[in-house]
Amino acid sequence: MVDVRPYRREHPGNHPPYLYPDYASTVKRAPVRRPIRLDHTLTETTGPVFAGGWAGPSLADLTRVGAGEPIGERIIVAGRVLDEDGRPVPDTLLELWQANSAGRYLHDADRHDAPLDPNFTGKGHVLTDAEGRYRFLTVKPGAYPWRNTHNAWRPQHLHFSVFGPAFATRLVTQVYFPGDPLLPLDPIFNSTADETARRRLVSVYDPDLSEAEYALGYRFDLVLRGRGATPMEK
Repeated sequence: MVDVRPYRREHPGNHPPYLYPDYASTVKRAPVRRPIRLDHTLTETTGPVFAGGWAGPSLADLTRVGAGEPIGERIIVAGRVLDEDGRPVPDTLLELWQANSAGRYLHDADRHDAPLDPNFTGKGHVLTDAEGRYRFLTVKPGAYPWRNTHNAWRPQHLHFSVFGPAFATRLVTQVYFPGDPLLPLDPIFNSTADETARRRLVSVYDPDLSEAEYALGYRFDLVLRGRGATPMEK
């Protein structure tokens, strides 16, 4: 017998819209015409497969990429990648990129005058295990100015990318931290209209995940679709 599971349609406001005027750059990049449906090609529907090591060796520890320790507060971020029924998604590639503890990215386009850290690249990746679990060790990113409006600052956040069974199913989201005073002011965070869905973007402090005298632990699960889906960027 075929196991048919009905798709749980998402609530309106669960994901940010293409156009959100308070997030100024969406005014320039949001589509002004109705999207045109394009059929997927073989490339988009048959890959990627990561179990064979296509992604390269795991880079789950972002604190061990330089000659010394990076500057900043060490944190552990861990959780599971799940489908809409709570089933684990194994052997999928989870990518992380972030600013350093001073709020600067290792990228030519970042002109913030905060210092770069020679012992921190701000990027990592890992494959989920058989239970959909992942774990990163990194440093807590700093807030940074972004010129959306006068005196606008982005909250501390991580960028996560998760691949599904094909390139067309890659999803991108941002992970925030509890108690950040910039969250109520951030248009990217608030572009997710549904309050319950917005809360799913905020990690949860987990004392059992923390390591004594070493690193604080934050738990963040990614749900890929359905009513409980993690909000994803357009």
